Amino acid sequence: MEDSEIVGLFWARSEAAIGETEKKYGAYCRYIALRILQNPEDADEAVADAYMRLWTTVPPERPRSLKAYLGVLCRNIALDALRKNAAGKRGGEAAALAGELNDIAAPLGGDLEDAAALREALNGFLASLPKRARVVFLRRYWYACTVPEIARDLRMGESAVGMSLSRSREKLRKYLEKEGFIVER
Repeated sequence: MEDSEIVGLFWARSEAAIGETEKKYGAYCRYIALRILQNPEDADEAVADAYMRLWTTVPPERPRSLKAYLGVLCRNIALDALRKNAAGKRGGEAAALAGELNDIAAPLGGDLEDAAALREALNGFLASLPKRARVVFLRRYWYACTVPEIARDLRMGESAVGMSLSRSREKLRKYLEKEGFIVER
């Protein structure tokens, strides 16, 4: 079924919308949630929560890309769960990723008046990166891959991956400043 048809089911408030979404994007959502949470039960809960949030936001939203919209919902829910699970804990990949993400998110503040401008700025930033740095950045911060996984898959040293991520985060801060976002240090 095409995305526009599935979105139409949501607009018609048909319960079949969730089933069709699960058939088409269930594995994609589970992959995202499991990469972030590293626990199948937590990942399944995040996916279920993403479907619920999709149900409550469509309508009024009419996403151009259901896959991207659902991916963002699922990822954000999984990241919220990760932060909740990592609160008060030390060490571990989840705490490391949560810390890195906080470093990236800090310049953005909690109340963005224009999410579309931010989305455009982030897309522009990603387009400005060399392909390898973009792949490393997305693998880490979108798909929550570990540094060793990225190094292995891209045939890079772990220190090279870490340096690439560090440089990209700094470039992101500078790019956002240039685009008019207030960046705290």
